[in-house]
Amino acid sequence: MNLGEMGRYLTTMKKSSLLVLLLFFVAAINVRGQESSASSEPLLTLDGVPNEGFGAGLMVGDPFGVSLKYWLNETWAIDGGLGYSWRGRDGFHIHSDVLYHFFDLIDIDKGRLPLYFGVGARVHFERHSDDHVGIRGPVGVAYLFEDKPVDVFLEVAPVLDFTPDTKFRFTAAAGARYWFR
Repeated sequence: MNLGEMGRYLTTMKKSSLLVLLLFFVAAINVRGQESSASSEPLLTLDGVPNEGFGAGLMVGDPFGVSLKYWLNETWAIDGGLGYSWRGRDGFHIHSDVLYHFFDLIDIDKGRLPLYFGVGARVHFERHSDDHVGIRGPVGVAYLFEDKPVDVFLEVAPVLDFTPDTKFRFTAAAGARYWFR
């Protein structure tokens, strides 16, 4: 493979990776749209703690960057992250997941503390190497404040990259988001 062919291959790979993430977002939003049209009731809140709308904030760890989340209904959400991955393979990291929240496992006096798990896609654009595309399975906990439009979270996500080679990795991050309603 000559240098020109390699460049075209890498460009195609980046476009394919971004297309996979875009399709994932569109599919999740389409599911939310179908649920909304089936029911005209607003999204639920649990014990006065909103779990609806769109949240944006920061995450620290691997990756370090921006965290986004959108509630599909009272227990399902999609999230996404854009950031810099620094651990051993510097580069830009993008992920998106569908998450299910267990609100009744941990009972607290104020706010809500759901455990969650999910599945999603991840693309890692390395600086001096091949880009990686894989699936991830985040597991985490989030604290939703009762009287503030803010949540904080901690999650770990095993990642199985399947291109350019198959490799198992872990990512972990903590963060906070502000909720827009």
